Amino acid sequence: MSMIAQATLDHLIARIEILEAEAEIRRIQARYMFLCDTPLPEYAVASDAERIDRIMELYAEDAVWEGVGEYYDNQFGKAEGAAAIRRHFEGFWGQKRDPELVLNCHYLTSEQIHVTGDTADGQWVHMQPWLFSDGKALLRSSRLNNSFRKQDGQWKITRTRTENVFIAPLPAGFASDYPRKSVLMKP
Repeated sequence: MSMIAQATLDHLIARIEILEAEAEIRRIQARYMFLCDTPLPEYAVASDAERIDRIMELYAEDAVWEGVGEYYDNQFGKAEGAAAIRRHFEGFWGQKRDPELVLNCHYLTSEQIHVTGDTADGQWVHMQPWLFSDGKALLRSSRLNNSFRKQDGQWKITRTRTENVFIAPLPAGFASDYPRKSVLMKP
């Protein structure tokens, strides 16, 4: 093979590797949001502990999860390392809430993914309606600035960083028809 043909082949391989990395990072970010939805659409997850286990599979051991900015600093704080991130999620799902969260769905948009070798960062904006058992509701939007690393051939989240864009109260009963349990993934 000529040097020009080899250089072209190497260039194409590098471009394919970037596209594959972007696709995998996109899937990881979407899976994280999917697993955070209520009701949980993942079929046959029997408990919030199992939900948290599936979320933690997406994270590197040395990952950081943090809420930043004037609103999220005090609400979410910073969790460093897998054990601290697990505790963060257990604080959210591991206790009975009154009123109960009955609906929460994440919508991702404005995606930007930048891959450099075995590391990457991505930015998204997300919106999510929240509906509680007492009828109160709100719409929340955040910016995400997350990092990823390929380790042992698999991409993992190394940083979840979220900043509030806005929180807006919604009229009571804004959603009238919603499932108590998702059957989307049922075989």
